[in-house]
Amino acid sequence: MNVLAGDIGGTHARLAIVEVGASGARIVREATTPSHDAPALAPLVEAFLRAGTDRPAGACLAVAGPVRDGEARTTNLPWTVRASDLSAAAGVRDTRLINDFEAVGHALPLLGPADVVTLQAGQPVEGGPVAIIGPGTGLGQGFLTWSGGYQVHASEGGHATFAPQREVEWGLFQFLARRFGHVSWERVLSGPGLVSIHAYLTSTTGRTPSTAMQLEMVHDDPAAVISRHGIAGTDPVAVEALDLFVGALGAQAGNLALTVLATGGVFLAGGIAPRMVDRLKTPAFLEPFRRKGRLEHLLAKVPVKVIVNPDAGLLGAASVAAGLRPGTLAKEA
Repeated sequence: MNVLAGDIGGTHARLAIVEVGASGARIVREATTPSHDAPALAPLVEAFLRAGTDRPAGACLAVAGPVRDGEARTTNLPWTVRASDLSAAAGVRDTRLINDFEAVGHALPLLGPADVVTLQAGQPVEGGPVAIIGPGTGLGQGFLTWSGGYQVHASEGGHATFAPQREVEWGLFQFLARRFGHVSWERVLSGPGLVSIHAYLTSTTGRTPSTAMQLEMVHDDPAAVISRHGIAGTDPVAVEALDLFVGALGAQAGNLALTVLATGGVFLAGGIAPRMVDRLKTPAFLEPFRRKGRLEHLLAKVPVKVIVNPDAGLLGAASVAAGLRPGTLAKEA
């Protein structure tokens, strides 16, 4: 069957017609639009379907933000999204609205060996709880629990209060508190968070980016520029900013693993983690992930993987639109 699937983030809105069958899911047609270019989601859905001849049998759109009673006020967009409006726009009576990391959870059984990279093999427990975390425009989180099959749960844990550990992180906390009041993990672990980390470090060290890097930040996404120079080692402050970011991501991924007792594994998703897999394989990420005092031995046994398939959100939404249950995780994942 063909279904309409959407993966709607603070930066990009992706819509697709997905064919879902016994052998898996396949994207038939898709379109990506800058989210801030649209006044709302329903007009994007209408325009996408008008551009083709598809008549989806079901629809599910995943949005970055909490969903309650078929309605979401998106965290990083000025939208209020209602399932009823999307149903009318799509012409599909059964239209679901879910959280974006809930969609990633539904995608896990569809992932194969090429879709993930292992950071820590661990010792997975069959049917054990699974955690999902990923920085992008914001910080998404979710988890799965077992009850005769996996049940997927959304979370807004990215808005919990940031917990600094080192002196440099305390300085960052104070820097962000002056700007925002409440300092959540998302203020640190997101694209805008990486830019804030870099701004904090430049303000406290007196060092400025090279002229070339400053020009790049004018014409390109500043977070992508900082990440690129940090990975390449071409700017000292970018390197330090990326190390601080990676360490904080490890710490919060470990926090989430303990919170849900993720003996089934932790999956990193979103737009940023796949770009820095090599850095995430290092102690810069893994040591803060494991460094949990008396439970360090437990974290050392938790499998940690990065989802590198950029279509995971779309595939998960399509799975929900088609009425599939998550069941068990793919062995390769």
